[in-house]
Amino acid sequence: MLKRIIIYFSGVVATILIIAFLVGELVTGSAPTATETLSTDLPVHSVRIPAPNGTNVHGWLAYGKGGNGAILLVHSIRSNRVEMLSRARFLTKQGYHVLLVDLQAHGETPGSRITFGARESENVEAAVNFLRNTFPNERIGAIGVSLGAAAIVLAKHDLRLNAVILESLHPTLEEAVENRLKLFLGEPGTFFLPLLLFQIAFFTDTPADQLSPIKHIDNLNSPLLIISGTNDKHTTPPETERLFAAAREPKELWIVPGAGHFNMHEYAGRKYEQEVLGFLEHYLGHQSHNR
Repeated sequence: MLKRIIIYFSGVVATILIIAFLVGELVTGSAPTATETLSTDLPVHSVRIPAPNGTNVHGWLAYGKGGNGAILLVHSIRSNRVEMLSRARFLTKQGYHVLLVDLQAHGETPGSRITFGARESENVEAAVNFLRNTFPNERIGAIGVSLGAAAIVLAKHDLRLNAVILESLHPTLEEAVENRLKLFLGEPGTFFLPLLLFQIAFFTDTPADQLSPIKHIDNLNSPLLIISGTNDKHTTPPETERLFAAAREPKELWIVPGAGHFNMHEYAGRKYEQEVLGFLEHYLGHQSHNR
């Protein structure tokens, strides 16, 4: 009888570990896409930006008008730069230079694992340096969504950005993973939380708590606009408010009524453009040069 019980529980433990491993593979596995083969009606130039690890960050550069500023656009997890095209369209119409990049392990940028900002932040630093070298007289801003937002916040060096917009950004990695487990597996899914956090720490060679944006957002020495949705179950409004409270001034918060954890521009449309352009004009526009 005891032998049967031991065999049974051994089977249960083995099943749990296999499921956790498969989920971990799904969460951290790369998401390559040949984005260069996708068409766009926006005039863009393909760029390859050298990264510290010896690879290249792939992206598109769209030229605006001199003196209006340059914007870096950084996509969400398991996506690529195509996600940010609609933003690039209205920003270039306003005269901004725009750079859209694929984070490592996404799109065309090489990488074996998604690292929740640990290595993606190096891509952001390389992209900002590229913009600064390409447009030395322009003020520079950045818009990041989810993973892209985390990559901006987790940058190890001061990006010296003149304006930053963070969308749908979690305060802690633990909450981000736990919320997703609950959404996909229900309350029992939280059982896998310690195993997944261990896997993430192992694959990124970084303690999970060091990948939590709320621990680093005070280092972001830039005017900040945080955007989230009232119906976001991946990052709840109270979590967004905690993140906002931890950030430096000047800062603004816009929680979009009815929005979930998806493309804010697609959801809010013209209102999104008004909010974003108003913020960028304030800090990147001509009047900002006299501040």
